[in-house]
Amino acid sequence: MKVAIASDHGGIRIREEIKALLDEMGIEYTDFGCDCETSVDYPDYAFPVAEKVARGEFDRGILICGTGIGMTIAANKVKGVRCALCHDVYSAKLTRMHNDSNILAMGERVIGPGLAREIAKAWLETEFEGGRHARRIGKIADYENKHL
Repeated sequence: MKVAIASDHGGIRIREEIKALLDEMGIEYTDFGCDCETSVDYPDYAFPVAEKVARGEFDRGILICGTGIGMTIAANKVKGVRCALCHDVYSAKLTRMHNDSNILAMGERVIGPGLAREIAKAWLETEFEGGRHARRIGKIADYENKHL
């Protein structure tokens, strides 16, 4: 598995925690920034990660900002992306099992580093169930192909 990861200034600390987790899990990743604590614009980091995941250059992506909301909104503008904002382990598992989410978003001002690691680990280890859920994901893809 290859993971693209990025954050804005509001998610740097948790991004570093998640990179350490990826190292521990032996998962290959590329960090797309940011590298400063001064204010930057989250779309500048969400769009490149989302585009790379949508093109298949990376299997999954992880985005972190202050709340996770901005990153989620921006990433979901990219055709083929199913970015889920998760602040609990249960949602992280279910968004993989039922929604085949390919990008995880989290908010550093909402959760701490320990919980962020648990959420990311659960999300990374959980597989898509397929079945009736595949039909639903197919409907989303069909809509994107017709309307976007």
